[in-house]
Amino acid sequence: MSTALVTQPEVSSERRSRVASRVANLKPSGIRRFFDLVLGRPEILSLGVGEPDYSTPWAIREQGIFSLEKGHTSYTSNQGYLPFRQSIARWLEREMGVSYNPETEILVTVGVSEALDLAFRAMLEAEDEVLIPEPCFVSYPALVELAGGVPVSVPTHSLTGFVPTLEDLERRCSPRTRAILFNFPGNPTGATIEPSAMRKLADWIIRKDLILLSDEIYSPLTYEGKHTSFASLPGLKDRTILLHGLSKAWAMTGWRIGYAAGPSDILAAMTKIHQYQIMCAGITGQMAGMEALDHGDEDCRRMVEDYARRRRFIVKSLNEMGLPCHLPGGAFYAFPSIRESGLSSEEFALRLLEEQDVAVVPGDAFGDSGEGHVRCSYATSLEVISQAMGRMKRFVDSL
Repeated sequence: MSTALVTQPEVSSERRSRVASRVANLKPSGIRRFFDLVLGRPEILSLGVGEPDYSTPWAIREQGIFSLEKGHTSYTSNQGYLPFRQSIARWLEREMGVSYNPETEILVTVGVSEALDLAFRAMLEAEDEVLIPEPCFVSYPALVELAGGVPVSVPTHSLTGFVPTLEDLERRCSPRTRAILFNFPGNPTGATIEPSAMRKLADWIIRKDLILLSDEIYSPLTYEGKHTSFASLPGLKDRTILLHGLSKAWAMTGWRIGYAAGPSDILAAMTKIHQYQIMCAGITGQMAGMEALDHGDEDCRRMVEDYARRRRFIVKSLNEMGLPCHLPGGAFYAFPSIRESGLSSEEFALRLLEEQDVAVVPGDAFGDSGEGHVRCSYATSLEVISQAMGRMKRFVDSL
């Protein structure tokens, strides 16, 4: 009877990790941690989730259902279903005042997150730097790192409306700086930016020869005046990657439909990666998206009006309980200061959850500049917001 030999691997003195260092060293999402604490606890009043409490409007859902009934279940072009890209081009020209060729300058992606990932991987060489104003959405620095780049935070403050100053940008710009990322209206602050400030930033970007990634997914949720896209400013279209999608304004988070619009050379490079990584976004979501962009303005308007009422109530409540909060110009987030409590952002959020069953996200989850704040989403009913504000007041009074 023979005995099989078991080959042992050659082991070096220092065993190599099976996880890539850039992934192992990646900081976990601070948002996900607090979401996990809330799961399975129905007694919690959550102001943590940045997701509309509405279902997708019926007319949009109906188009998705109808597309399935007609047997539209195939792949689309890597760039996306051409009629949908044409709808995107029409919407961008109508709402943003920017004209794009749907055949060469628009790419449909699986949410804006994929579009950002593609953009960074398409244009960054190793150690290239990307300026990112903070507080910012948690995935921005992580996606830069995963693409081999270096995220460089630019702190912003409530006194400047969470808009970066030219002085702060200049201090953090270096010969390695390749791009800058803006998000207006912003997550987590709800910040918007005045056209005069936009023009100054645009001139600086052109002078520094940078590429601008402009995440404008919250643009339809602008409460005062009309949103202006960076891509519409003189000299910026050819150096701007405009990022947008259907998740927020049309309550289509689960459909996972986003897109990028920009210069054809960069879009071609992004598409090259996309065709290997994803192939194409789901056709059902794209066909429903045509209805959203072509005929969904009224549904969007009604939701925005409701968010505006919630915005006024939550900001008034926070200020009255002694948590200073600027009035957000867009999106559906309030970002009050909790410094007077004497607690750190994480301590405040954990104790509020434990003592009053209210979930908010600590500000430092969005970068060091967010410390001293918490994010409160008002993408939930006025009744829930009212109850949560009552509980939060009791907590603040107890301090």
